[in-house]
Amino acid sequence: MSTESSRTTAAIQARKGTTEQMLGRVRDTLRQMRRDGMSIQTAVVARRAEVSRTFLYQNAEAKKLLTEAAADDTTSPTTSRARTGDQASPWKDRALNAEDALKAAYAEISNQRGQIGQLLGQIRELELDLPADAVERMTTENRTLRQENRKLTTDNQRLTDRLKAARENNRFLDTRIARLEAELADHLNLGQGPQQGHPADLRSGPAEP
Repeated sequence: MSTESSRTTAAIQARKGTTEQMLGRVRDTLRQMRRDGMSIQTAVVARRAEVSRTFLYQNAEAKKLLTEAAADDTTSPTTSRARTGDQASPWKDRALNAEDALKAAYAEISNQRGQIGQLLGQIRELELDLPADAVERMTTENRTLRQENRKLTTDNQRLTDRLKAARENNRFLDTRIARLEAELADHLNLGQGPQQGHPADLRSGPAEP
């Protein structure tokens, strides 16, 4: 548990450090753009600060810095046009991001199509290498193997039933043998009773006068 907690803490600290570095680049970029008298635009700030536009939109501190810089840009003669363009820039940026994602998707689709074409070509080559009757022969062998599998399954079930019946007969015979042994023991005990009493009777007979 302590190891997982330390790893989580380290990951959070690393992420915070990365965010602070990105914010530092944004501050430096905005300061340089104000010094150069450049119009504050999201796309330009993102490109010069080497951060994503999504970071500028979602990070509260970066968004605040961008808003303050745009407000300080009111002294410029082209402020109204710049502010109007900056207000519309998020939608333009999102459209550009969507266009980039669409291009990446098209590239991935094209790559997948190329791989599918290569695989189909390999399949065709394998089909050409096979004899003319290979497919029919393989189908026949497959059908034969299925029939043999069904036959073996049936034989296995029949042998299982026979084994079960043999075990039932064995238990029945064991029970019968135990009962016969008990009856035989009873008969032997009854037969031994008079034999044990006979010598005693002879010894206890009447004495001679």
